[in-house]
Amino acid sequence: MAGVEGRVALVTGGGRGIGRATAELLASRGAKVMCVARSRQELIDVGLEYSVADLGSPEGCAHAVAEAEQRLGPIEILVCNHGIGSAHERVVWEQQPEVWSETMRVNLNGPFHLSRLVLQGMIERQFGRIVYTSSTAGLIAEPAGSAYNSSKHGLLGLMRSVAVDGGAYGITSNAVLPGWVRTEMAERSARQEAKDRGITTDQVWKERAALYPAGRVATPQEVAEMIAFLASEESSGVSGEAIRVALGGWY
Repeated sequence: MAGVEGRVALVTGGGRGIGRATAELLASRGAKVMCVARSRQELIDVGLEYSVADLGSPEGCAHAVAEAEQRLGPIEILVCNHGIGSAHERVVWEQQPEVWSETMRVNLNGPFHLSRLVLQGMIERQFGRIVYTSSTAGLIAEPAGSAYNSSKHGLLGLMRSVAVDGGAYGITSNAVLPGWVRTEMAERSARQEAKDRGITTDQVWKERAALYPAGRVATPQEVAEMIAFLASEESSGVSGEAIRVALGGWY
C-alpha cells in the first residue's frame, strides 16, 4: 500500500489534540509533515517541522503554505484541523457579534484560504487530498453555539465544493465529524458546563460518554486514523463525504 509515504502534508492545529495525533500518525507512515498552530511551544513539543501562523487571516494562511513548500516541497495533503470551540458562546439573542466574526474568521475563512492556496498546485500535479475537521455539530446543532454550529456546517459546504471542483484533477475532499473527544478544547467546554450547572467536570464527561453506545468518548488517535485514511492514495474512491467518528452516536 502506498498510503501517504513520501507525501508532503500540511496539518493545521497540529500542536495538540486531534491535529497532533494526525501529524504524528502521518509522519509515522512516511509523510513529510508540517504542523501549523499559534503556540510555538506546543509545536516544538511535537518534534516535527512547524510554522507559527494565525490561520484566520489570508496572510497567515499564505505564510503557512509558503513555509511548508519551501522547506518540504509541494503540498499534496492538506488537513484543516484548527478551530475555535464554543465554550464561550451564548444563545443566539445574547451572542456577541465579535464572537460570531472571530469564529467564522478562524473556523471557516481559514480553511477557504488554505484550500484556495494549495489547490492550484494539486491540479497541476493531478493529485491532492484535503481533509477538514468539522464536528457532529456540523450536522446537529448544539445549544448556545450558533457561531460554532454555523462554521462547522459551512465547512461541509466548502468540503463538498472542493470535491466537485477538484474531482476531475485527482483531488479528493472529505470531512471527519468527531463527536466528543477529550481534547483541551473539549475540556474547556466541560469546565464551563460544570460551572454553569454546579456539577463536577467528571460528571460532565460521564454524561458525554453516555451519549455513545460504546459508553465512552472517542480518542484523538481514533479520529486521526480516519483522517490518515482519507489522506492516503487508497482513499481515491471517497470524496465529498462527511464521516462521523462518534462511536455509533449521532452527537
